[in-house]
Amino acid sequence: MKLSEHLLQPDKRITFLKGFFESPAQVGSVIPSSRFLERRIVDQANIRSAKIVVELGPGTGGTTRALLRSMRDDAALLTIELNPKFHGIISSIRDTRLIPHLGCAGDLREIVSEYGFNTIDAVVSGIPFSIIKPEFGRAIIRGIADSLSAGGRFVAYQFRDRVNVLGREVLGPSQVHIELLNIPPVRVYSWAKNNLSAVANA
Repeated sequence: MKLSEHLLQPDKRITFLKGFFESPAQVGSVIPSSRFLERRIVDQANIRSAKIVVELGPGTGGTTRALLRSMRDDAALLTIELNPKFHGIISSIRDTRLIPHLGCAGDLREIVSEYGFNTIDAVVSGIPFSIIKPEFGRAIIRGIADSLSAGGRFVAYQFRDRVNVLGREVLGPSQVHIELLNIPPVRVYSWAKNNLSAVANA
């Protein structure tokens, strides 16, 4: 079977394409993440040992499901999605560990507090930092840094490097991986809060 046949189910492809053409600044890609990218994200964010996980911009939920499959039974996953259609898809996932929230990543600290979490262990982001205003992207990353626990991890998968530039200002140098088994290939940037440096190689 070809790689492209593994990547998309027809209904999700259509939904994602519609979301991209209606709100490209919110979606940033016409193709959801591949399963290979999802595995890399899970490993880089240390999801298997995290108790509180936040996903920014979950889209149609491929990465959300990958996170849930890898999470502990007593963990929680808070998703923050700005697009109401995508939020509706995420809300249909039946898992008691999932907390879907319709809102803006810029309000991360307030949203985390709203659900009673003092700190979080991992943040995974598919938000297209390259097509949002730098000051807004910088504010999002500051909110992430403030919300992470000691040793907490921030992982962003992107086609361009703006998140790396902005993240360096707040969290220091990143660890960068390129996932070639994705269409198109995507960069995965990761940081750990404990020493404001990059996470170790997976």
